[in-house]
Amino acid sequence: MMNIPHSSIPKGARILVTGATGFTGSLLTRKLAENGAIIHAIARSSSKIESLQDLNIRWFRGEVYDPATVKTAMEGVSYVFHLAAVYREAKAGEDMNHKVHVESTKLLAETAKTIPSFQRFVHISTVGVHGHIENPPADENYPFNPGDIYQKTKAEAELWLKEYAKTTGLPFTVIRPAAIYGPGDTRLLKVFKMAAWPVFPILGNGKCLYHLIHVDDLTSVMILTATHPAALNETFICGNPDPIKLEEIGRTIASELGMNTRVIRLPAWPFFALGAVCEAVCKPFGIEPPIYRRRVAFFTKDRAFNTSKLQEKLGYSYKYSNKEGLIQTARWYVENGWL
Repeated sequence: MMNIPHSSIPKGARILVTGATGFTGSLLTRKLAENGAIIHAIARSSSKIESLQDLNIRWFRGEVYDPATVKTAMEGVSYVFHLAAVYREAKAGEDMNHKVHVESTKLLAETAKTIPSFQRFVHISTVGVHGHIENPPADENYPFNPGDIYQKTKAEAELWLKEYAKTTGLPFTVIRPAAIYGPGDTRLLKVFKMAAWPVFPILGNGKCLYHLIHVDDLTSVMILTATHPAALNETFICGNPDPIKLEEIGRTIASELGMNTRVIRLPAWPFFALGAVCEAVCKPFGIEPPIYRRRVAFFTKDRAFNTSKLQEKLGYSYKYSNKEGLIQTARWYVENGWL
């Protein structure tokens, strides 16, 4: 059951969603449509839109960084939810990351500023802009230290937007999601599958703190920030109130699956080395590496955040605790034959 919050977005409001066919974007789009919004969505010609075909969406086929596509898609729009992103796409190099994250943000924001009735630009960044958290938990003011081209261009886009808004008065909100998961997610599905193994491997000797956010809660926060007065021109790290150890994630999932998994720790450096080799070999051919350094880092770094701003400023009440969300997601995977 979807968590559709009370929305102050007027029924019939025209909204542009980028990244509408993605895991998070599709749920957000469905919630907005069911709340009575008129949806515009930019999607590549290769993007699959079948899962949203039951909704009244006006699709604009093209690239989110194409001026002509953006101009037509933005006509009459009052709100923008900018989710489009390049994430773990083997063929996407520095140029494509810059286009999708930075150039698109500039185009959308500059076009929004020409619309007299425009209300708010909800920009989806990532906690990855902070990089490794040396002394967790980190809040929204923690320094930026992006570690790869995805994080670097996300940081560049966010910084540009804030500077642009400061000089032009564009109303905005920035959301930095933690690790997004939930029914239908394929990225953290690997962790759920690992929890079904007889042993659950953890790399290195750290606490391996991780911060999760259920996609249902994340999309509800996005909708809330589009109209909440206290969210205007603010940034929010969007994650559950508490981080969770990777070991606890594995044990929670294993317990739900009826497995008695054993946690083992392995040295991290061989996996980082193997990831570097795989990336070097696969990238020239546009092949997704079977293992890569960013995924290895998932098992080694502490990423814990202070998410109290969401509750203190917006009064948001989470639907899913870490445990409840992991159990619900594991059940969905089992019921749908993914586990």
